[in-house]
Amino acid sequence: MASFSLFYRMPVLPSPIVEITDPICEKAGVRLWLKRDDLIHPHISGNKWRKLKYNLRFAKEKGYPTLLTFGGAYSNHLAATAAAGLENGFKTIGIVRGERPLALNPTLRFLLECGMTLHFVSRKDYREKPPEFWLEHLCLDATTTFVLPEGGSNCLAVKGCAELPAEVEGQLGFLPEVFFAACGTGGTLAGIAAGLKGRSRAVGVSVLKGDFHEGAIAELLRHCDEKAGNREVLTNYHFGGYAKFDDRLIRFINEFRARHRIALDPIYTGKLLFAVFDQVQKGAFTEGTNILVLHSGGLQGIAGFNERFGNKITV
Repeated sequence: MASFSLFYRMPVLPSPIVEITDPICEKAGVRLWLKRDDLIHPHISGNKWRKLKYNLRFAKEKGYPTLLTFGGAYSNHLAATAAAGLENGFKTIGIVRGERPLALNPTLRFLLECGMTLHFVSRKDYREKPPEFWLEHLCLDATTTFVLPEGGSNCLAVKGCAELPAEVEGQLGFLPEVFFAACGTGGTLAGIAAGLKGRSRAVGVSVLKGDFHEGAIAELLRHCDEKAGNREVLTNYHFGGYAKFDDRLIRFINEFRARHRIALDPIYTGKLLFAVFDQVQKGAFTEGTNILVLHSGGLQGIAGFNERFGNKITV
């Protein structure tokens, strides 16, 4: 039985690939392709679908009735896990970073609508307490509760994301020289790099401040017994840190939507595409280079962003 039969809403697979025609790319002599993983599923989209694919199969086969996972108040991973749990008959529990707000944002309301039980914890406890602590603290049985890490990045997630290069090659008939993906926990880039096996370059764009991604990705690949060279992470496009932004980023996102009729979010894909176009404009790629960019979804977060910051993103 195909793994996607776990979901009652049939996913769009393979997700479409569209070419982005833009004067910046034309001037540089490169071709830019966008892998529309945001269209896979209305609620379990992008890299979250690929990360959950084998995790859900494993949990289902092993008979785990409950999923426990972690994320912030606007987490794409929590939203995808809650929706996946609802569709597949799992009870879901979310450990949410930060105190419970007086008014719940759209993401948190969606989690509750999907039946996820939420536990808001201090940022200190979220950062310092291991998953085993929360199992004991919540009186959960490890034999009946399947724990998904923050962002869903584990070896089963790497396996799901590693299928991307072959899928792209089958659709285009060739393998682009460069694959771009946004980096939060790094699991998506680790999977892409593993799937490429060095045949093309995997480039991540970090959406967080710091230079930790390369080490985290290398450790994840070692843990999963995967070898993946020819990769790098760009660390200067975070706009001040996770969920930080400025007028340049907002303007880019809105202009991209107006020009190409494709929505980007300000946390991941907006920063990703901003970095790609900046790199192209700076001459980072030789003429004739084919660039594949993964649209990893995350659009559910736009509503909460606009609610918080005043409808900055055009919808």
